[in-house]
Amino acid sequence: MSIGNSPEDERPLQDVSEEAHTSVGRALRQARIAAGLTVDDVSSATRVRMAIVHAIEADDFAPCGGDVYARGHIRTLAKAVDLDPAPLLEQYAAEHGGGPAPTPAAPLFEAERIRPERRGPNWTAAMVAAIVVVIGFVGFTAVKGGDDGGGKAQVAEGATPSTSKPASPTPRDTKPADEKPEPSDSAIAAAPQDKVTVQVTAPGGQSWISAKDHNGRMLFDGLLKKGDSKTFQDSSKINLILGDAGSIQLYVNGKKIENDFQPGAVERLTYTKGDPEVG
Repeated sequence: MSIGNSPEDERPLQDVSEEAHTSVGRALRQARIAAGLTVDDVSSATRVRMAIVHAIEADDFAPCGGDVYARGHIRTLAKAVDLDPAPLLEQYAAEHGGGPAPTPAAPLFEAERIRPERRGPNWTAAMVAAIVVVIGFVGFTAVKGGDDGGGKAQVAEGATPSTSKPASPTPRDTKPADEKPEPSDSAIAAAPQDKVTVQVTAPGGQSWISAKDHNGRMLFDGLLKKGDSKTFQDSSKINLILGDAGSIQLYVNGKKIENDFQPGAVERLTYTKGDPEVG
């Protein structure tokens, strides 16, 4: 008969701290592995750079550029691996001081930032402008010369210039020309039926946006400040990425798009000639 602890008592205690608390990054990594996806697969599906995916799975959110973009990445990655993003966002908020903090405009949404094409001077537009100026000058000169000739013709015919005061204009003569009314939002966003036109405004705050045509050519890539507006047009399709969709209002083919985009949400949208329904 032995004296002391039994073999079961001598087993090392199991550290359950890791199981009791799964971090946001660890939860995303476990879900990705369970779905049989690699980091490259997730990066290609979400357009979030591989370096940022690795950092988030290691619970390092500094490369995201701020809380707004970190929350957007968490939501995007969670959807890609079939996770409910709401509990992860609540956990992130609890661990990082509540709601998203305001971020500076300088670090644009790094995950999707694309270097714009470097373009040279637009000589064609400059030549067209010069031709228009020359034609306008010639036309003005011709009209002025014609007026002078008419005056000289009247003097040659012996017409006596009148010394009396000119008659006062009648009320009908003084009626101002009809002024064109200010275009409404729908009129501004209206477009021909053979094209797709998308107007992006930022009434709720600034947001990074990216716009491409049907060939994948970059139309715009940058920060849309609060109150600013951009309009894009293509023959068949416009592809959009909104960094903070909750700050954006869209007009597609002359119609206002009603949406429930959340602040900080990253949205990828495609519109065609037949919309306002998303393509």
